[in-house]
Amino acid sequence: MNEHFINTWISNVELERTPNKKQLIRLRRQQGFRPFDKTHPLAQAIMKGWKKHSPADTLVLSPELELLGRLPVNERGAPYNGTKGYHLFLRESIDGKLPGLNEDILEPTKTDWDTLVESGAIVDNGLNIVLTNGKPEQEVLSVFRAQEYTIVEIDVTAYKDGGMLSIEVWIGDADLSGTFDLFASSVELVPENVLASAKNIPPNERKTINYRFDKGHVFKLGAIGNSSEKTKINGFMANISVKPVPEDKDE
Repeated sequence: MNEHFINTWISNVELERTPNKKQLIRLRRQQGFRPFDKTHPLAQAIMKGWKKHSPADTLVLSPELELLGRLPVNERGAPYNGTKGYHLFLRESIDGKLPGLNEDILEPTKTDWDTLVESGAIVDNGLNIVLTNGKPEQEVLSVFRAQEYTIVEIDVTAYKDGGMLSIEVWIGDADLSGTFDLFASSVELVPENVLASAKNIPPNERKTINYRFDKGHVFKLGAIGNSSEKTKINGFMANISVKPVPEDKDE
């Protein structure tokens, strides 16, 4: 079996499938446990495969994260009971017969970004990173809101000869697209002072901002939602790095 499958498991509590456990997961995160990123494509595929009211499911996913089979723990009767039955379930999944998937597939549940902020699992202010030659890359997980910037301060003063600042942004699953604007640290956060942008990124998608700087500097990355409703919120993850400036090729 190990020649054809990578076997792993994940707790329903970690993915907040069990509503009565939300208080428990909130407490765990307050104690320093890192939240599971439910916007990740693997998490989305798992959540899509859940069967309603089932306490646990065995899921088979392709390398492309397509659902190939589902076996709820309470339904391991014929023909899938026992060792031979489980092997039959796996073979049918690989053969494209989609065992257990003839019923309606649940839509992935939306991430409760407000709860993550309230519990302290995600911070939405005081976001500061420092990049150096020894640590040229960092990730930030936070949220953004409509009509209000979430600011990430990016310190690249260690790069005295400059470099290429690269910011790859992933947007969360809530119904709010986002715009990410890069500013110098000393300027007012207004459109005319934007150095580079990634605008109107839809939920569950990503874009990259690249900005060449000539000497060490401190920047501000502003993330803001594109909506007139002030209460809207979504999450984002940004991979921020400094890379060598590409050499100009002779034409």
